[in-house]
Amino acid sequence: MTNEDILKALSNVQEPDLGKDLVTLNMVKDIAIDGNNVSFTVVLTTPACPLKDLIMNACINAVKLLVNKEAVVTVNFTSNTSSNRKDGKTILNGVKNIIAVVSGKGGVGKSTVSSNFALALAAGGAKVGLMDADIYGPSQHIMFGVRGERPLMREEDGKGWIVPIEKFGIKMMSIGLLIDEKQAVVWRGPMVSSAIRQFVSEVDWGELDYLVIDMPPGTGDIHLTIVQTVPVTGVIVVTTPQTVALADAKKGIAMFGQAQLKVPVIGLVENMSYFTPAELPDNKYYIFGKDGGKNLAEEFDIPFLGQIPIVESIREGGDIGVPALVGDDAITKKAFMDFTANAVRGIAMRNANLEPTEIVEMIE
Repeated sequence: MTNEDILKALSNVQEPDLGKDLVTLNMVKDIAIDGNNVSFTVVLTTPACPLKDLIMNACINAVKLLVNKEAVVTVNFTSNTSSNRKDGKTILNGVKNIIAVVSGKGGVGKSTVSSNFALALAAGGAKVGLMDADIYGPSQHIMFGVRGERPLMREEDGKGWIVPIEKFGIKMMSIGLLIDEKQAVVWRGPMVSSAIRQFVSEVDWGELDYLVIDMPPGTGDIHLTIVQTVPVTGVIVVTTPQTVALADAKKGIAMFGQAQLKVPVIGLVENMSYFTPAELPDNKYYIFGKDGGKNLAEEFDIPFLGQIPIVESIREGGDIGVPALVGDDAITKKAFMDFTANAVRGIAMRNANLEPTEIVEMIE
């Protein structure tokens, strides 16, 4: 067996999402051969890759079938998270992907989806930050159980940096960490935009594979400020199944599809999809209607990323500062992990197939 034999065999193994073989994509490294023992490393597009087992089995089968049926094949994995930025990286220069989680209206569970999405990414081994951009209604400091805490400051080369709070392996920043919870944020648009710019330019986010931005509901100032300040890789739209929520979700999708913005929609996730009582685990009750999100995704020809059920533990976890993904409910965890796996694949395909991300230039 030679290195060339192994590479030739692995050139028959396709990366399922990117549609090309591992060798063409330069994903095979460090081939080592010792008698019948073969080992090599596959470089994944994200540590949170949901297709590891599929790729590993395909690699083993290729070597055994095409090179040596007696081969003992060891497939190691490492990752180099894909990125597609084209902005000189002057802001958030250590961040590979910036993902905005949006909704057309409030109350659809966007913050819950954002927090558990970030946690699921981190569970896969990615370096993740979570920015709460909902200035008027911040909630991530509550969901992460850090109410009352204040971020530290540090100075470097004469510039002051806000150090985000770290919890559950996530770097998190929220306006709720900087103001008294009993005070209302009564700010005009320019002040809010200034705060958002401060969150991206004066917070020490460091090296991240993904920065998840929990956006406010609707389509307004903060959305425009974000896309004009940082190169957003893509957006994830959150909705619930009922008609009113779907009508508003359409506006969110339409906003980012405008010619001036051109921010790709990674996909749509449907929250509060169905209720399953603990005593009847095989039953699904579609309280708010069935498949509304799925049908909307088909209508706009965007990926449908999954369904999150209504489970009491999700609400309880958010209230007490222990997000669902950190809790014990297996059904909830699986729903969020499946959704995240689909989103990660969508982000990797977006980076491979679409134009690089740029800061949006718009006429006010």
